[in-house]
Amino acid sequence: MTMRHDPSRWGFPVQPPLPPEPGPAFPGWLEERLFDQRIVMIRGQLTSEVATGISAALLTLDAAGQAPIQLHVACPGGELSAALAVVDVIDALVSPVHALVTAEAGGAALAVLAAADRRAGYRHARFKLAEPRAAGVNGTADEVAAAAGQHLRELEEVVVRLAEVTGRPRSRVEDDLSAGRSLNAAEALEYGLLDEVISPKAR
Repeated sequence: MTMRHDPSRWGFPVQPPLPPEPGPAFPGWLEERLFDQRIVMIRGQLTSEVATGISAALLTLDAAGQAPIQLHVACPGGELSAALAVVDVIDALVSPVHALVTAEAGGAALAVLAAADRRAGYRHARFKLAEPRAAGVNGTADEVAAAAGQHLRELEEVVVRLAEVTGRPRSRVEDDLSAGRSLNAAEALEYGLLDEVISPKAR
């Protein structure tokens, strides 16, 4: 597939790298409890540092057993290369990965969501179909051009995966990413990003 994006639109060199911290840290005891329950969380912007921690947690849980791993997503976006690093790990796991969007998922986080074996969301979760950003690039004109080309190839991989998961034509996915389309949970379910929207408990 030939992407209909003009590499110059990315404006390389791109914006500076995202801050490494995903948000306020959880207390150690809480992180341990979540890990014991085979829950891994993606919070805040997805950077290479965050992706390394998530990948290590996924691999450790996969080595410990083959029960499903719960991946809780509250991530508005991040770096495409970081997202694809997590996608590669998910693809290599023996354990199934069940993703739950607890707050929001957008940009690069959609690639991770699409890699999960099952995808659910809380009914107030929000989704942003937006083109994932590239990591900061410095160097010669040739190096910047090469990085732009690599980014477009990686973006194409995301488009292909989203099209396969949602059943939408690739051209439709490209258009929606370019337009920055926003979806609520019900719309994400209809679009094919989710398999299920978590309903309130019966009272």
